[in-house]
Amino acid sequence: MIQQFTLPAPIIQDLAHVETIVQARLNARQAVVHLTRKYLGDVADRQLRAALVLLAAQLGSYQLEQVQHAAAAAELIHRAALVHKDLVNDAQRRRGQASSTNQWEHGPALMLGDYFFALAAGEMARAPDARVITYYSQAVMRISEGGLAPVLQATPLDLALTQYFYKIGCRTAALFAAACRAGVALAGGDDERIERVGEFGYQLGLAFQVMDDALDYSLPTPNGAATPALGGTDLRRGIITLPFIYAVEHASDPRLAHAIDSDDPDVLAHARVQVQQHGVPHAYRVARQLASEACAHLAGLPAVPARHLLEQLSEQIVQQSQAHRSLS
Repeated sequence: MIQQFTLPAPIIQDLAHVETIVQARLNARQAVVHLTRKYLGDVADRQLRAALVLLAAQLGSYQLEQVQHAAAAAELIHRAALVHKDLVNDAQRRRGQASSTNQWEHGPALMLGDYFFALAAGEMARAPDARVITYYSQAVMRISEGGLAPVLQATPLDLALTQYFYKIGCRTAALFAAACRAGVALAGGDDERIERVGEFGYQLGLAFQVMDDALDYSLPTPNGAATPALGGTDLRRGIITLPFIYAVEHASDPRLAHAIDSDDPDVLAHARVQVQQHGVPHAYRVARQLASEACAHLAGLPAVPARHLLEQLSEQIVQQSQAHRSLS
């Protein structure tokens, strides 16, 4: 997973205020409280998107009252997307593991995700700048598009990369970008700054998802050492991600491309090792490059603390080479 991030105490305090808003909305209807906790639990990368709203706003004239609802909306959209993700992927369908779809059946899970989106819409409406609605509604459309655009095959390389980056651009990076744009707009930033910081958010979102997909194959043991016997959740679920794509390209094993469709434990174990050796290092390099490109969009902005914090956040994302994988 992508672990929690190190942020200054004032930002953490403001994020706690935003989370209070989110929890108040989630707890307003007792009918969904239990199901929300049962499915989402403790989202490991919770508040990252809210943090982007707050930090982007601190590039300008920051007031928590101006940005709190936009930050809450970003978190509610993220949680809605998590619920709907299982519905689209049926990600664990072949391995007999629990998912929202087989715990509750499709109807309740679909309605819960819709409920979260409705709560997010309410928070958008409370934001003092109508552009926030535009940014987030566009992100929600992209998230939906990404959910309907699976990566179908690992070869040929160009096609696989196009499909993969389109998918993560929609499902992850679009909301990062919207959060950044909303923060800048609510702090009085001009159009040029809104787009520049929005592009930072988009590239950062790509880096985040690539890193998360790579970490899936680097699950550590309790003593902190990665082991080939663990990891590879996406592989077991039949989900093609960047490490698998690069492993198929660089490993001298023509059978590897077909492992994604296998239930054979030996085939999966062999494929997992191949991905760890031949795919994960390439994915890490891509994540670092994307994070560097993200920070390049901040060049020319005033050297205020918020800019440095955004740059540090990018660095923290790509430095996490050993961690448990989060829901993302």
